[in-house]
Amino acid sequence: MSDTATAATPPAARRAGGRDGRRAMRGAPQISFPTLVREIPTYEILPDEAVELIHDESLKILEEVGCEFRDDQAPALWKKAGADVQGTRVRIDRGLLMSLISSAPPEFTLHARNPERTVQVGGRNQIFIPMYGAPYVRDLDNVRRYGSLADLNNFHRLAQMLPSLHSMSSICCEPMEIPVPKRHLHIINSALTYGDKPFMGIVTSKERAEDVMKMAGIVFGDSFVKDNTVVVSITNCNSPLVWDQTMLDAMRVYASHNQPIIAAPFALCGASTSASSVGAVAQVNAEALAGVAFTQLIRKGSPVIYGQFMVTVDMKSGAPMGGTPEAAQMMFVMGQLARKYNLPWRTSGFHVGSKLNDAQAGYEANMLMHAAILSGANYIWHVAGWLEAGLACGYSKFVTDAEQLVGWYKYAGGLKFSDFKEAMAAVREVGPGGHFLGTQHTLENFEKAFFMPSLMDFNSFEQWQAEGAKDHDTRGREKAKSLLAAYEKPKMDEGIAEGLADFIARRERELPTSIE
Repeated sequence: MSDTATAATPPAARRAGGRDGRRAMRGAPQISFPTLVREIPTYEILPDEAVELIHDESLKILEEVGCEFRDDQAPALWKKAGADVQGTRVRIDRGLLMSLISSAPPEFTLHARNPERTVQVGGRNQIFIPMYGAPYVRDLDNVRRYGSLADLNNFHRLAQMLPSLHSMSSICCEPMEIPVPKRHLHIINSALTYGDKPFMGIVTSKERAEDVMKMAGIVFGDSFVKDNTVVVSITNCNSPLVWDQTMLDAMRVYASHNQPIIAAPFALCGASTSASSVGAVAQVNAEALAGVAFTQLIRKGSPVIYGQFMVTVDMKSGAPMGGTPEAAQMMFVMGQLARKYNLPWRTSGFHVGSKLNDAQAGYEANMLMHAAILSGANYIWHVAGWLEAGLACGYSKFVTDAEQLVGWYKYAGGLKFSDFKEAMAAVREVGPGGHFLGTQHTLENFEKAFFMPSLMDFNSFEQWQAEGAKDHDTRGREKAKSLLAAYEKPKMDEGIAEGLADFIARRERELPTSIE
């Protein structure tokens, strides 16, 4: 087997002229959009002195209260580095903390199986990643049920086909019929074989993380993985102020292999943080910085993504809420802090509490995505499929979200002046009282000048009624069905495919069928 994977080369773009040619190009599968390089300013919601106040209080939390690192190895590592360690409680001097954080790279390349789909993380770069972790799906018949491996395969097919998505993610939905000890093998195999974009790892045990790295080595080649970033994995601090053994094990596996983890506290603001937006940010910042610093104890210079998952809690019921103004405001502040530390950072885009792909879902998603874009987040996660606070992945939501991402991609790309001279010439050509529909400038630019969604309906009432009076959710399910019918599996070297199959078969024989 060769050291590097054979790239699946996308079909050449069709170049037939005229209306038929343009229709063929719109219907043809597209490769991913390149990394989005933002050309609009970031929004600073707080003045510098307020950011410094939050930063200082976060460091005081780590110095005076400390953070729990609950396993047998992490406290010793911290003690060796010079931290104040009492049992599993670690108090970190700000000088030590900031020194460790400064060794993390501000930007890195995330390699895909197909090199044309490789992306950049950090700096002015922004990428979009589908949702992760849903036990349920809302399926093509609009039925809510447990997810299956067939559903997971389908979501990976859709992620491959939708050009606004830069990653396969991994656990878009849980394949519930597969025993938990063996489930990770099929999740990663699905992400690696049904698509050739970057993917995400598994963090639920040390052994599962190690299996991910072995599978990555089979696909990319061990020597390539040794020196290059190929997988991103999520680790969550248990707010308030606890990094548990499962997450620390995953950090050790991935950071030691030079693969980035997202150090993201999972905070239910008002329940696992104080009932204060700025207070919650100070705590979450402390938790995230402690996680980032720990990765640098494992391997100095290893890539890491500063992150957060912060939702407010309905103080009447205790339920997490999605697209609230406070969640957006906290996102802006986290962006300012990430830039202060010169770290790539993650947030969530379309995570919503709505049970359906309805108006509430749209309102919530817009609130958060606007903040994600303007706050300068680099790794924007949960942007396709998310329903029910992450409990369900919806087929319709997956594709309608992806279409909206095309608009956000254009929004963040800024205004272009490349054809400004020609546009002004068209004004002179048409003159007063005319129209621009037949001008050369319009003919050359009409397909790319403006965002033209196909799933949103802008027809007259009569035309909409004649076409079945379909709502947005119905159109989304129909689009998902048509995409799945047109799916073509990306090529993979036969030796690599056989290597994956052999590894999965061996590990399935070795692993138990249930958790003891």
